[in-house]
Amino acid sequence: MKALVYKGPGQKSWEEVPDPKIEKSTDVIVKMVATTICGTDLHILKGDVPEVKVGRILGHEGIGVITEVGDGVSQLSVGDRVILSCVSSCGRCSNCRQGLYSHCLDPEGVAGIGWIFGYMIDGTQAEYVRVPFAENSVYKIPEGMSDAEGILLSDILPTGFEIGVQYGKVNPGDVVAVIGSGPVGLSAVMTSRLYGPSKVIAIDLDNARLARAKDFGATDTINSGDADWKEQVLALTDGQGVDVAIEAVGVPDTFTMATVIVRPGGSVANIGVHGKSVDLALNELWIKNIDISMGLVNTNTLGMLLKLVAEHKLPADKFVTHEFTFDQMIEAYDVFGNAAKHNALKVLIH
Repeated sequence: MKALVYKGPGQKSWEEVPDPKIEKSTDVIVKMVATTICGTDLHILKGDVPEVKVGRILGHEGIGVITEVGDGVSQLSVGDRVILSCVSSCGRCSNCRQGLYSHCLDPEGVAGIGWIFGYMIDGTQAEYVRVPFAENSVYKIPEGMSDAEGILLSDILPTGFEIGVQYGKVNPGDVVAVIGSGPVGLSAVMTSRLYGPSKVIAIDLDNARLARAKDFGATDTINSGDADWKEQVLALTDGQGVDVAIEAVGVPDTFTMATVIVRPGGSVANIGVHGKSVDLALNELWIKNIDISMGLVNTNTLGMLLKLVAEHKLPADKFVTHEFTFDQMIEAYDVFGNAAKHNALKVLIH
């Protein structure tokens, strides 16, 4: 089969590799129908994730059709069309029993981390994939759901919803600010509407992405390059700040932005993956009774979000801006890696 192989920092190749095989009784083999690229893949290619070994097949999102099942699999069958969760979980350990799938104690390669595709084991940017703990790590796709809808449920929608909206404790009537209008930020914008906020403010440096945020449910947009961006936020509230500030970029400046626009008693939910430490002004924040949360997605809401997407309550297909074939994998990386130039959100690779 062919797959996208990590060759070391700055190097990748779409090349022939051995087909995966069933290794454990709880495995299935999936023939990939579609996959996509995540910012995490770009971090790996830059060499920011040294645990990823040369020769690893990248990718942790995708949908496909089961072609083989292990002896211990009884709830899935050959021919089932499924979504692969970006987090693999045994479903039995103490963390999984609490719904903390992101810290499954029995994943392959590294105890305590449920993200293993494209990290500790071969991933989804391939023609075939071995899926461990299959019965707790894939979801059957309802009849009629498109690839563009299904692909967003692997990672992006659950991440924005769980780590942004749920951890941020969005309530009816809240004013929510989402800093960063990339795919994860826009998923937080879209899914925050499920809780009935009075306003959702999208904040970004890119006017094109801010315009798109309106299509995803933002009521207001602010360019953070404006000198008075903070005053614009406060003007949209009662001058006290937002109830929930969601950070979806992963750099120190945007995290600080979230902490300065949240009102007393509010919440800061950090989704962004930070590559270095950030300053936390506890001397100023302690007296404001602010909750700060962060985390790795559990995907324990994937089944619920799947129902909403299937009933077209969440227009997930809006995220897909570019489509490619598997043989165009390198071109897809170029477009996604230069998203601003190409006005790209998610790429769908068939």
